[in-house]
Amino acid sequence: MITLEVTKREAGMAVPALRRSGKVPAVVYGAHHESTPITVDAVAFKKALREAGEATIVSLSGLGAAVPTLIHQVDLDPLTSLPRHVDFYAVTKGEKVQVNIPLEFVGVSAAVEGGANLVKVLHEVEVEADPMNLPQHIEVDISVLKAAGDKITAESLKLPAGVTLVTPGEEAIALAQEVVEEKEEAAPADLSSIEVEKKGKEDAADEVPATEESK
Repeated sequence: MITLEVTKREAGMAVPALRRSGKVPAVVYGAHHESTPITVDAVAFKKALREAGEATIVSLSGLGAAVPTLIHQVDLDPLTSLPRHVDFYAVTKGEKVQVNIPLEFVGVSAAVEGGANLVKVLHEVEVEADPMNLPQHIEVDISVLKAAGDKITAESLKLPAGVTLVTPGEEAIALAQEVVEEKEEAAPADLSSIEVEKKGKEDAADEVPATEESK
């Protein structure tokens, strides 16, 4: 579990000034937790986001008792990609949540080794579980792709105990796609030679052979 130090944010605090000081405005809320505005150190948060993603419990300290949360939403600046605001969702042990879990592709595919393309259709799946049992990622073993046309569906994923798939089971996760070679186009005909040949035939037709009377 990752721990992140936060500070309660008083109403009326200037958000631009907070950001300039290296803080990120945020809020923590949940089914059993009153919505509370907070601030978090920008550097510490970025480190926690890299390590936790959105599927690992982040314990917030500094609000009295520690609050187990999930990073629910991050608003990024479109120019700098720096976090401008963060939503933390306070979770309760034993109360299931639905979240997206990233997929990690492992193994070697005989089909791909043989020249097929590996197409990764999904990069995460939605699951339901007790927040304390959420996996950080789910492995996808591509070694089952033995021939072009083989595919892996969501229902074939091996999920940890207590984790239920929410993504439709028939959804394709990855597939081995046959490489279709493009046929070379025939070289265009030399129209100039055709025109010359045609003109030659027309000229020959215009030359009427001399008859006995003309002699």
